[in-house]
Amino acid sequence: MFRALILDSHNLIPKIAPQGIKSIEFVEGDGGVGSIKQTNFSDGGHLKWLKHRIEAIDAEKLACKYTLIESDTEFSKIETVVYEVKFEASSDGGCVCKMTSEYHVKACVELKEEDVKQGKDKAMGLYKVVEEYLLANPDAYA
Repeated sequence: MFRALILDSHNLIPKIAPQGIKSIEFVEGDGGVGSIKQTNFSDGGHLKWLKHRIEAIDAEKLACKYTLIESDTEFSKIETVVYEVKFEASSDGGCVCKMTSEYHVKACVELKEEDVKQGKDKAMGLYKVVEEYLLANPDAYA
């Protein structure tokens, strides 16, 4: 799951979720710390693209930290969002994904729970698509 969703997302996600994501490309770097990855969304959504900077990545510990730094749409409430993702083995042979999001809001702005929930729901939807792909293609990242 870590390899598919974090290390190879730029190749896999546009292939398995083209209705939502047109492409993912590195605009700086090669995927290591400091790299900037741009996600280009399919037509019809309120976002055309956004950029994340990779802050930390540890393939052995299955952990990654990255920051949403820019978008084609100026967010009315958010300056940046820092995400930390960690995968841990579960007792049933699968894994558990733990994700935290730290929102840095603009001055004098209050972020409502429904704003956070909307972003979380989209992320979980993408995780489910990757999970379904891996279950249907168990050798893809073995």
